[in-house]
Amino acid sequence: MLLLSCDHLTRGFDRGPLFDDVGFELHLGERVGLVGPNGAGKTTLMRLLAGIDTPDRGEVRLHAGARVELLEQQPDFPSRRTLFDEAKSAFAHLLAAHDEMIATAEALAQATDEPTRRSLAAKYDRLNELLRHQNAYVLDHKVEEVLHGLGFRDADFHRPLETFSGGQQRRVLLARLLLSSPDVMLLDEPSNHLDIDGTRWLENYLQQQPQAMLIVSHDRYFLNQVCTRIFELHDRKIRSYPGNFQQYLRLREERFERELKEWQAQQEFIEKQEEYIRRVHYGQLARQAQSRRKALERLDRLEKPTRIESPKMHFGDVVRTGDIVFEAVDLGMSYASRVLFEGLNFSLPRGKRLGIMGPNGCGKTTLLKILLGEQKPTRGEVRRGSHVQPGYLDQHLTILPDHLPVLRAVWPSPDPRIDEQKIRDLLGRFGLVGEVVHQPVRELSGGERSRACLAKLVAQGVNVLVLDEPTNHLDVWACEALENALLEYQGTVVVVSHDRFFLNRVVDLLIVMRDGNAEVVHGNYDAYELLRAARETATQNQAKIPQPTRPAPPSKPKKPKRRFPFRKVEELEADIAATEAEIKEAEAALASPELYRDATKLKETMQRFEQSKQRLQQLYEHWEEAVELN
Repeated sequence: MLLLSCDHLTRGFDRGPLFDDVGFELHLGERVGLVGPNGAGKTTLMRLLAGIDTPDRGEVRLHAGARVELLEQQPDFPSRRTLFDEAKSAFAHLLAAHDEMIATAEALAQATDEPTRRSLAAKYDRLNELLRHQNAYVLDHKVEEVLHGLGFRDADFHRPLETFSGGQQRRVLLARLLLSSPDVMLLDEPSNHLDIDGTRWLENYLQQQPQAMLIVSHDRYFLNQVCTRIFELHDRKIRSYPGNFQQYLRLREERFERELKEWQAQQEFIEKQEEYIRRVHYGQLARQAQSRRKALERLDRLEKPTRIESPKMHFGDVVRTGDIVFEAVDLGMSYASRVLFEGLNFSLPRGKRLGIMGPNGCGKTTLLKILLGEQKPTRGEVRRGSHVQPGYLDQHLTILPDHLPVLRAVWPSPDPRIDEQKIRDLLGRFGLVGEVVHQPVRELSGGERSRACLAKLVAQGVNVLVLDEPTNHLDVWACEALENALLEYQGTVVVVSHDRFFLNRVVDLLIVMRDGNAEVVHGNYDAYELLRAARETATQNQAKIPQPTRPAPPSKPKKPKRRFPFRKVEELEADIAATEAEIKEAEAALASPELYRDATKLKETMQRFEQSKQRLQQLYEHWEEAVELN
């Protein structure tokens, strides 16, 4: 089903059009990734589709009564609104319909004449069907599912929104949009501020949704998992490619090579025709030359194809280190009563690339600082090899002073062996050329500043790159250039990253940090995913083994303290079954039109339903404890 279409869209600003004469369609169930270099106009296009901005020319049409919604970038929440209430506000139309249905039921109960009763009964049935169709009787469960998936805890639900960080507030906006479920979702960088677990949950969630989606993202792994089509916005035009991001890369290169050959063949034909015309434009063959000239004038000339070019990056030669660069022995780090990690042992040989990943706050940056010797571990030690000269790129890119021009910020001073031209050549290796080298660092874009910082590390002569989230400020093509440069780098690399595509291409050793543990995986991110999937399968299979056949542990560990009074497992299972039956009974009653004609009975049923749900949750926890400790 066609939900959105646009024709001849043109939008520009002072420097000319961002895009010109753009047109495409979005259909039900399509998940389209929108990619292009920074500044190509991706966000502007999304704002046009959402009706927030107006095109210079062309139009956007919504079909079949479709509703479109854009993921907001800046939060603007009502004062003192809680997390749960803000997320639930996505159902404002359903909550209003529910209130209207109750009011209709009350009016129906008091109506005396038959025409009024018939009209109110029809209205009530219509509203009830709407709510049933939208699963409006389980809204709280939907809200909890999405908030948990995006990394919020139960303890966060009733906190005021102003107490959350900017990244958390951005996740609230995403939760509200997902719960709102518009027919067309416009998702601008939806995985920003999510750790890998949250991103993985979002991927699975979006794959199961029926809506049409247009997604702007620099997360190539995310685009691979979610998208069924890719739009490339480049040179003011949009081109469509079937499949995910990986297929897009292959098809884009094939199209470029094909179109380049067609252009070259046409250019060769034109040159031959022009040469013939020059030779015979007089004499007996002049008429034939004139005929060919007219044919050339009518020829539909092909434009020379272009592709998005990656900035050039190259780290150059480095001084050789010892065979082992870093060796961690029984390494651990704690703050007060909180353990970040413990028992970490690994050895990093020269020339290898180590990746570190894990959720926010697990201690990744702390581990980097311990390796650099800037922080002492609470347990164990790090042994550094000979001739190791590390260079650290922090995720906030603070190694360059804001007030200096790029050339002077990167130039190590004093060093008589290095002249200005060598620094210009170095900056050119990272795609920084022309007047940009004279701009103050503070005027650089995030991607330019990131590349200037990498150039600074080269200028310092380091042979071990320690990089904290190096792809944060880079577009897709700059990420690809950095990956290629690191693969060619002769030194050693330690990198913290949440970019799974980057980790897949670059690292050959991975430390995964989670819940106070740090696991060493010999391989890249896909190797870790295979390991994780195998463990999950083994756990599921173990759970299916009947209790008598499970092998007994060699020794009984000390039992933890009980939270609940002793009860037999069979008694708890009977209570669980009875409570589940009560919930089903209440759900059936809530779906009955008759209930809403009695406001008192409706309120009692809702209370009973909520109390049963809470009691069931407590019974489950009691049952788990009884199974473990009885």
